[in-house]
Amino acid sequence: MGFVEKKDVDNCGADSDEVVCITKNMSTTSLCVTEDDDEEEVQGEIQIGPRRTLKEQYEADKDDESLMRWKAQLLGAVDINSVAETLDPEVKILSLAIVSPGREDLLLPIPDSGKVKGTWFTLKEGSRYAIKFTFQVRNNIVSGLKYTNTVWKTGLKVDKTKEMIGTFSPQQELYTHEIPEDTTPSGILARGSYSAKTKFLDDDNKCYLELNYTFDIRKDWQSS
Repeated sequence: MGFVEKKDVDNCGADSDEVVCITKNMSTTSLCVTEDDDEEEVQGEIQIGPRRTLKEQYEADKDDESLMRWKAQLLGAVDINSVAETLDPEVKILSLAIVSPGREDLLLPIPDSGKVKGTWFTLKEGSRYAIKFTFQVRNNIVSGLKYTNTVWKTGLKVDKTKEMIGTFSPQQELYTHEIPEDTTPSGILARGSYSAKTKFLDDDNKCYLELNYTFDIRKDWQSS
């Protein structure tokens, strides 16, 4: 859930009303974002080989010692024979929280529908924060799990963040990941209501969770 601050547009070559020039803290977003940007990068996708069950993946290439060592490290204590013979991994996001120095973690309820009613949370302007979440993987290895977040203010896209989380094997224990720390913008133009869309996807662009919500940036944290 990264954020931006509006800057002077004189140096951005903004000949169109659709261009919003921004400066970004810790983000993969370019300096000038247009409303024509595709929400998902669907062109030029890497074509991968045929999918295999976890057991088939483990038993393949047994003559390659280095590859087998990597597989053993990835799978850890997973019992190959006890895992379902399923091609598709199952990834479930179990918890989401906003972490900010000097404050208790703000736990965010995850609705089954993915659509959050009302304002999901409020952040203080100019505050440091990070997103922490736990998830579980079942059935098969999930490859290239990533987090994307797109933010709009008054109908204009002001931020898009993409974070590669990694590749994970199925296990009973939960995984925990924290998005790198960011800072909310400050000032009268930064305050107000925002809308956002968060997704968790893999290399095949399979979406495991999509959240649509609104949040506020205010002068201070929301009273508990």
